[in-house]
Amino acid sequence: MENVRKRLLDALAARGLLADDGEMTTYGEPAWREVPAGAEPQALMDATPVQRRLVECARGTAPMREGLCAAWVERAFSRLGMGYVSGDARDLYERFCHLTGTGDLMVGMIVAVGRAPYSADGWDHGHVGLYMGDGVVAECAGGRVRDVPLALWLSAYGVASEPRWGWIGAMALADAGPQKD
Repeated sequence: MENVRKRLLDALAARGLLADDGEMTTYGEPAWREVPAGAEPQALMDATPVQRRLVECARGTAPMREGLCAAWVERAFSRLGMGYVSGDARDLYERFCHLTGTGDLMVGMIVAVGRAPYSADGWDHGHVGLYMGDGVVAECAGGRVRDVPLALWLSAYGVASEPRWGWIGAMALADAGPQKD
């Protein structure tokens, strides 16, 4: 992970997004966000059947075109049969994402930022992904779905605003059903 950290910090510096100390971004956010030991998010193995089914639905959801990360997440939830919650990434961030401790992150939660400085769309509408368990965030970016290690996602997208997470539509999937099949 140290090599990934160095590459990200080098890329941020090349874009002029790091403050002089290199530890903070020019937006006043940490340049790298570790997942602290003892504060690991939920593992996929510990997820409820409904949480695991959402992961399956997300894996089967086709990518959307550029700038439609929220639509991809919303479609995955819709395929689960949980209804359809609409809004752009910033709407989802402001309405449903209030947690910041990685120990509170559970499979099926949306992970979002209110501003992402890599495009005009990202700056205006933010960015959102879906926590898949085992330290992985799935996102639809650049017209494709990809898995990103949590620490890298938090660092790369947390450049301009604090990453937060929560249950879309306030639907706590972790409370839906027994822990074991």
